[in-house]
Amino acid sequence: MRARLFIVTLLGLLAVPLSASGQAVLEDVPFAKRLKLAKVGDEDAQLSIAIDYEEGNGLEPDAQEAAKWYRQAALLGNMEAQFRLARLVSRGGRGLIKNQTMAIQLYEAAARGGNAKAQNAMGDILQNGRGVAVDLAKAAEWFGKAAGQKYAPAQNSLGLMYLNGSGVARDLTKAANYFRQAAEQGDGWGLNNLGGMYEMGWGVPKDAAKAADYYKQAVAKGVEPARENLVRVEPAASQ
Repeated sequence: MRARLFIVTLLGLLAVPLSASGQAVLEDVPFAKRLKLAKVGDEDAQLSIAIDYEEGNGLEPDAQEAAKWYRQAALLGNMEAQFRLARLVSRGGRGLIKNQTMAIQLYEAAARGGNAKAQNAMGDILQNGRGVAVDLAKAAEWFGKAAGQKYAPAQNSLGLMYLNGSGVARDLTKAANYFRQAAEQGDGWGLNNLGGMYEMGWGVPKDAAKAADYYKQAVAKGVEPARENLVRVEPAASQ
């Protein structure tokens, strides 16, 4: 009887909606039910609960509680949880001590596991010397891994490195290509940067009209510097 009761209870806990891929869709599952799933070891529920605690979704933000659940999901191999835990630890919070060394270790583990956002974070850390020695060549490698996964911020960063010859040999064509990849995803900075390449004729034919069009799209995405760029290039674009 006890065994039967346990099975019925467990089935009740696991009765969550499934997506077409078979993965649990937790957004609309009540917090209490997700918490029960998290407590029995469901890594997606643990990640979801942690996000709620970090962002204060329907409850008081609690960095310490968020870190606890991120850690549990990370221990189950969830790279997104590892990335988010690294980000949380890097800035600290109420009841959570800021620890850049631990954050870097977590970022690197998630990056090596294939998480594009963590790979981009490692690129930023190495490019700007955030807790480590600056290493532009390694930064470019990490940005390249994330860019290969179509992560727009990394595509922009790598594009800038090729534009400036920073950590890589200067290559305006590659710079324009990376900006284009980001722009094609609707990324505001990618649109702005590609506009700049067309304005200057760097890696692409000089074309004020195309530059203006990309700047306009960037403005629509909320990139304020693109507004000044547009004002500057519009007279030439209208000729």
